[in-house]
Amino acid sequence: MDYGDITKTGNLIQEQSKSVDLLRQEVMKILVGQEHLLDRMLMALITGGHILLEGVPGLAKTTAVKTLAQAVGLKFQRISFTPDLLPADLIGTMIYDPKSGSFSAKKGPVFTNLLLADEINRAPAKVQSALLEAMQEHQVTIGDTTYPLPEPFLVMATQNPIEHEGTYPLPEAQIDRFMLKCKVSYPSKDDERRIMNRFTRKLTAQINVAMTADQITGLRDLLEQVYCDEKVGDYILDLVLATRKPSVYGIAIDHQIEYGASPRATLYLNLVSRANAMLHGRGYATPQDVKEIAYDVLRHRIMLTYEAEAEEVTSEDVITRLLNEIPVP
Repeated sequence: MDYGDITKTGNLIQEQSKSVDLLRQEVMKILVGQEHLLDRMLMALITGGHILLEGVPGLAKTTAVKTLAQAVGLKFQRISFTPDLLPADLIGTMIYDPKSGSFSAKKGPVFTNLLLADEINRAPAKVQSALLEAMQEHQVTIGDTTYPLPEPFLVMATQNPIEHEGTYPLPEAQIDRFMLKCKVSYPSKDDERRIMNRFTRKLTAQINVAMTADQITGLRDLLEQVYCDEKVGDYILDLVLATRKPSVYGIAIDHQIEYGASPRATLYLNLVSRANAMLHGRGYATPQDVKEIAYDVLRHRIMLTYEAEAEEVTSEDVITRLLNEIPVP
């Protein structure tokens, strides 16, 4: 461990924090409260991971993503997922030109930097599989040709948890591709008062570009320099392994867990812990960073048994138990 390097990284982060603070200010011209949501979206932006936002209608999930896209000056596309959506509506298709007698590719809205997949669980499996390739491989196949997607590319999807008629539950393989699943909660009374005062009049706020694609690339390069101690790494491994075999750690909840978190959880816990440290102006990750983001990384990666569901145990209850009982270094 080189303290000099950590100090140097910390100083670089402090310099970059001005642009991050400016970005926050621009987004907060529209978004009221929801600091937790904004932090998670910034972490997704810094790490290049995809994020799933779950909450009841009217909590500004779509507004938050649109405003962030405006403030970072990236190319932005929104797709409202519906049951009649086809893969071609998402990725594009081959168009026949009668003059030349040949086919050419017409690229779909997925060719963007920031894709808002609105109500993602309303589209059928064939659309989900088309999006899956884009999310995982950062490329799309149209006809016989594979086209790379522009960089940076990330998907921010929204999902309504209370209405299940006419919806298609996301496949486990696709859910696992989302780095974070963020639950968007109701605003506090004070925040709701600010919402009422702000949005019952004509909105005059102008969103300015506060961060460029080059600055985002710079933040991603800086993230690689954020230090994660071996003990913090061991803590991450213990958390993830305990979701698979909790009894090994003396936690008697094996009967509640059908499947634990995949190795992606280990990678994402490391990445997002370091991104959280960056947002707090530090050049090193701590166990507290891991604890702060554990729910968002793990809640959609733990599959519970029928027995657990009968006992009304949630994946968040399991995570809370693990965080409380696994020793912190």
